[in-house]
Amino acid sequence: MATIKCFTELESWQKARKICKRLVLIANDRIEFRRDRFLYDQMRRSSGSIMDNIAEGFYREGNKEFILFLGYAKGSCGELKSQLFRAQDFNYITVEELTEMQNEIKSINRLIFGLQNYLKKSEIKVMRFKEPQD
Repeated sequence: MATIKCFTELESWQKARKICKRLVLIANDRIEFRRDRFLYDQMRRSSGSIMDNIAEGFYREGNKEFILFLGYAKGSCGELKSQLFRAQDFNYITVEELTEMQNEIKSINRLIFGLQNYLKKSEIKVMRFKEPQD
């Protein structure tokens, strides 16, 4: 793996950002989804939590903490997957949208899992530079 200078270079973070944005765009087009503030807010928080935990872990002190925060991101993936089923059950999203987003979450999970395994085996103990680059 090449040296990553910023969390924004991580494919898992990029995909998490896309799914977070997609949920907001869907809700903006569907008033009944936006009106269910509890579910909508939960989904915004869990989708944002995926990308935020990847970013926060990246800036921690070393691989162990990064791996821990990647685990939190995976937990948020699971939470969002469950919430997507509820959104589909209430007809806020289509079956096709559910399937597409579930597949995207599965892809994010695989990327996170791969990064965790890489970090566990890596002799490089901190992926980022000592000095913040952004």
